Amino acid sequence: MAIRVLVAEDDHKQAQLIGIYLEREGYAVHVVGDGRSALGYARRARPDLVVLDVMMPVVDGLEVCRVLRAESQVPILLLTARSTEEDMLRGLDLGADDYLTKPYSPKELVARARALLRRSTALPAAEPVVLRIGDVEVDTARFEVRVAGTPITLTAKEFGILEVLAAEPGRVFTRTQIIDQAFGFDHDVLERTVDAHVMNLRRKLEAEPNRPRYLETVYGRGYRLVEPSA
Repeated sequence: MAIRVLVAEDDHKQAQLIGIYLEREGYAVHVVGDGRSALGYARRARPDLVVLDVMMPVVDGLEVCRVLRAESQVPILLLTARSTEEDMLRGLDLGADDYLTKPYSPKELVARARALLRRSTALPAAEPVVLRIGDVEVDTARFEVRVAGTPITLTAKEFGILEVLAAEPGRVFTRTQIIDQAFGFDHDVLERTVDAHVMNLRRKLEAEPNRPRYLETVYGRGYRLVEPSA
């Protein structure tokens, strides 16, 4: 059975171009032009991937993303003309797996889609454990994180990054290593999105995100999770 991709894009020419490139990969593509139609089709057909434009009529893409993520774990690739950091972080925080800012190359879109689909079909490898670093607890069995006993809500990608870092406190992970271990994605496709996910993680973990105590940047190398000194 062909992999089913839902493309939600109100620009007819852009949607047609996306469809052509995805169909060349052998995917079965269904195109809709507004957010309400996107939700309706996703609920009926349960596609394997959603390519979702942010600026759409009736219901915007961010709201569609929020609703879909509450109902399923379907991979979501956001397309946005909003290039500001805040907009990109908001999309990831709502549960999008990746984003592309316009204008973009259709070939890059296909590469991103391919990587997301690989991840969605991968089998989980880790044994359920509770990882503790200072006041941070990562419960891999329940998909829960607590800071000083208070539960915090993470997206799947944020949880994956934190789980990798928490498994080896103090070790510096490059972005490529984080992607390989947390997502299984190609580093040349999604490496730059790690930084956005880390920024969101800091917002949720740290009392002062601009002065992180747990999630440190090691300049020129990557990131590590440490237990704060007293």
